Amino acid sequence: MAERTGPFWDGVEGRAPKPRAAQTLGLEVVAVDPEAGTIELSFEAVEDWTNPAGNVLGAFVAAMLYDVVGPALLATLEPDEFQSTLELGVHFLRPVRPGRLTGRGRVAHRRGDLAHLEGSLHDPDGATVATATATARVIPLAEARDAV
Repeated sequence: MAERTGPFWDGVEGRAPKPRAAQTLGLEVVAVDPEAGTIELSFEAVEDWTNPAGNVLGAFVAAMLYDVVGPALLATLEPDEFQSTLELGVHFLRPVRPGRLTGRGRVAHRRGDLAHLEGSLHDPDGATVATATATARVIPLAEARDAV
């Protein structure tokens, strides 16, 4: 297989630094299958993200899911393409405690420049703690870099 390039792959292969948001979330790439449009990632949820009950705030759960669905699509794109999320819907299924979480994302459907994405977040025991769906548009990388 030829070496893949582009913003996503350059980060995965260490040719570029991880985005700062991904660093904050403790994101690690576990597995990617660009032909199937699937990805598995892990995150490190920390105590600093918790509410008084000790559960991770939903905003951080949503951020992790955002970083699951977007990269599922990014991994399938050409080096000069990027993605712009048009909407993200999150369903919180159970409380999330600090620790290692696993995210799984997939491109559920793509037609032209529109893609429908799905993601799930799992606790260390494998229980699904939250799910997400998203719609994204594939855009030129130059357009993403020029956005204000």
